[in-house]
Amino acid sequence: MKLRLSALLLCLAMLFCMTACGAQDNRSNDVVVLFTNDVHCGIDTNIGYAGLSAYKKSLSEKYRYVVLADCGDFVQGSYEGVVSKGEYIVELKNAVGYDFSIFGNHEFDFGMDQLKRIVELSDSHFLNCNISYTGSGEDWMSEATKPYEIVTYGDIKVAFIGISTPWSISSSTPKHFMENGELVYDFCEKDGARHFYDNAQKYIDECNEKGADFVVVLSHLGIDVDIEGPFTSIDLVANTTGIDVVLDAHSHVKAPCWIMQNKDGEDVMISSTGTELSAIGQLILTDDGTASVGYIDRYTVKDDAITAQIADIRKQLDNQMKAVIGHIDTDLSCYDSDGIRMVRSREVAIGDFVADAYRILTGADIGMCNGGGIRADLNVGDVTYGDVISVYPYDNTICVVEVTGAEIVDMMEYFYRNVQAEYSRDGVAFGEDGSFQQVSGLKFTVDTSVDSSVQVNETDAFIGVGGARRISDVMVLKDGAYTPIDLDATYTLASHDYMIKNGGSGMLYFLADHKLVIDEALPIYQVLIDYLSQLDGDLSQYKTVDNRITIKQ
Repeated sequence: MKLRLSALLLCLAMLFCMTACGAQDNRSNDVVVLFTNDVHCGIDTNIGYAGLSAYKKSLSEKYRYVVLADCGDFVQGSYEGVVSKGEYIVELKNAVGYDFSIFGNHEFDFGMDQLKRIVELSDSHFLNCNISYTGSGEDWMSEATKPYEIVTYGDIKVAFIGISTPWSISSSTPKHFMENGELVYDFCEKDGARHFYDNAQKYIDECNEKGADFVVVLSHLGIDVDIEGPFTSIDLVANTTGIDVVLDAHSHVKAPCWIMQNKDGEDVMISSTGTELSAIGQLILTDDGTASVGYIDRYTVKDDAITAQIADIRKQLDNQMKAVIGHIDTDLSCYDSDGIRMVRSREVAIGDFVADAYRILTGADIGMCNGGGIRADLNVGDVTYGDVISVYPYDNTICVVEVTGAEIVDMMEYFYRNVQAEYSRDGVAFGEDGSFQQVSGLKFTVDTSVDSSVQVNETDAFIGVGGARRISDVMVLKDGAYTPIDLDATYTLASHDYMIKNGGSGMLYFLADHKLVIDEALPIYQVLIDYLSQLDGDLSQYKTVDNRITIKQ
């Protein structure tokens, strides 16, 4: 009883809200598969988990078989996820009643030990057909996950297969996938795309041979044109046969029902719900072999029990945000002793701390953070989660890109174009610029007697340098010592997605098409927390600035 698709059913975007009706004995035998993707800790954003739970319960009054699946990236994205390392989110998922889950790239952000704990705490079955462990330690993943699961619902047999993006290694934290400097996790990407497709085909074939009426892939691969091939869901469909429906994640695209052709030219449905529970995906499978897929994006009913659980989590969170994670003996401030803001015009100790976190946590050669992004001080005494998060309160993520020495020098001309000989006049900040970079792995001099010759376009984005340079004596930290920058060499630069990918700090036309080594891994506040943990909570090295930026007057 393989899938029979009509044009009407294929393109059905079920943007309706079903109401509970009928006695239990009259419930439909159709299978409803609800699905979520890229929730990113949006526990009460948009429809929220309380709305999802209420909708699931309402369907259970009309359908005998209601299944709930998550397609990855649920543990990371807010303070609730950071402070609990994803455990609060798992508690909510358990309460809502998820049946299946797969790994998104951000499920790896807290490390493999914590991921193992997340799986152990979860009531849902984790599906994984393409991640294997090749190290010498405990292979917990193969024991805790299955490549697929086939479930019989009345007369309908449904196979669910889980597949995760190979780009997890670069879009999470690479060291989490390594032992003794070597990668020990394989996403079926090492031998190329063909191996990736063949691995998926093997499990698709197994499910069909075992009599599955429908093969449903839970995918964290992405369907957006900005997601790099050859490992997207579109690539997967085009290079395999036997899939009926792909429920997709990773690209944050809202796609109620896309129709793609598989290797044999047969139609396959792909659906995705956006992000942060802006919609609930809904796939309906019938015993006459038809399927329809779409999403519900307007639903206002809430499950009171889940609402109360979220309130309780917030109460616990308030206490945990006060948890002490470090101590300092001197203020790390954005300001001088007279209250003049310096972070946007001078090197400051808190800037050294942030930039070091970028560089050291990622293993990059250079770390940079725009002064405009550093928003709070760390004061003498205990340092809490809340304190660190306040330093960088935005939801930006860490990235690493390859750049040449010449490009670094050009960027610095732009970043320090507004620096003045004095940083205050008449009791107020002077020469400020939000794109002024706090740096790690660099030392250099800014000669304020040289007028900037940086060229910019109408949006103030960097174009080039047209005359005398004010940046000199540029040195790069290498093996514990500073050496002159090599203009022809390639360096790795760690910063946030705002600058590297989104053109912030004037980089709109500068870093386009550069190779990303790490693509939107941890949130910046998590990077700072992890770095503080690596220092055992001791920030004494940041009592004074490191004299990385010399201002010549």
